[in-house]
Amino acid sequence: MRILISAGEASGELYGAGLIEALRRRVPAAEFFGVGGQRMRDLGFDTVIDAHSISVVGLAEVVSHLPKIYGEFKRLVREAEQRKPDAAILIDFPDFNLRLARELHKRKIPVFYYVSPQLWAWRQGRINQIRKYVRKMFVIFPFETDFYRKHNVAVEYVGHPLADEAMPAISRDAFAAENHLDASKIWIALLPGSRRKEVMLNLPRMLETAEQLGYHHQFVLPVASSLDPEWVRSKTSQSKIPISLSRDSRASLFHSRVAIVASGTATLETALIGTPFVMVYRVSPPTWLLGRPLVKVDRFAMPNLIAGRDIVPEFVQSDFRPKTISDKVRHLLDGPERDHMVADLKEVRAKLQSQDSETAAERAAAAILDGLAIKS
Repeated sequence: MRILISAGEASGELYGAGLIEALRRRVPAAEFFGVGGQRMRDLGFDTVIDAHSISVVGLAEVVSHLPKIYGEFKRLVREAEQRKPDAAILIDFPDFNLRLARELHKRKIPVFYYVSPQLWAWRQGRINQIRKYVRKMFVIFPFETDFYRKHNVAVEYVGHPLADEAMPAISRDAFAAENHLDASKIWIALLPGSRRKEVMLNLPRMLETAEQLGYHHQFVLPVASSLDPEWVRSKTSQSKIPISLSRDSRASLFHSRVAIVASGTATLETALIGTPFVMVYRVSPPTWLLGRPLVKVDRFAMPNLIAGRDIVPEFVQSDFRPKTISDKVRHLLDGPERDHMVADLKEVRAKLQSQDSETAAERAAAAILDGLAIKS
């Protein structure tokens, strides 16, 4: 059995690795190739395209990368023609993956989608492509099923992969020793994003916020798997406040008192761990002007969308100001505002936690094999 997987971002790589493991438990001899990163390679995945080479953020930024992305896209399609996979599994990353779905469908390769693009939030017209080219959509948020059923797309809710993750086992003292932190001080986590452009836009203001919060706190920045730690270190070296880099985002969040988190999957990861946080985000001015009118939701942080109300403060674009963020962080260190958010984050976790022993990846793997009429 041979399967093409296309996972174009750090979160997609994490979900792809989990899916590979779940499929291998059912079909041990299965082979996997396509778009992915190191976590997937560690499981024997054959990387035709490294996800980091095509992962860019923003409408304006994509334009300058189009020749390279298109070249990689054509190479992947050629590989699919030669290897003739039994199925393709696409993970989020819609601008690339929806075009890929069309080409694979033309070649009669069954296409499944695991982790839906946020079509309910913006560019809903792309639902037509999914209806034409995708055999079944496996969604990770309960509210997504209604959206797809309304548009006559075969859909199944499998749960959220991050809700299956156990809390970090490493002790605070051990984490402190590994990352040159003082266990007796309050730690604040900084998560500027998983792509270079995001870091370049979000990190400078995060560092200014850290300077305003002062030396009596310590700051830990978990480096996404999609980023070069030395490159990130070069950016944090500009800070007047020491910033400790970590490779473990979950432990960084678990042991931090508060976090400042760029919009994206990390907001949900932080919510599931239960650490109070502030959501921030910036894109380039052209991207903001072009993209904002297309967005159909009035909230950005995923925990707010799941809860259906504002439980996490959001500071986007011009509202992302160091003084504003530092003031909000201080309110979340102790007191009623912190207590309310902790309770609200528990509610979000309860909505996503499974009631049985199967993980999201296991449910998706079983459903994909069932859709292909393959017995594990």
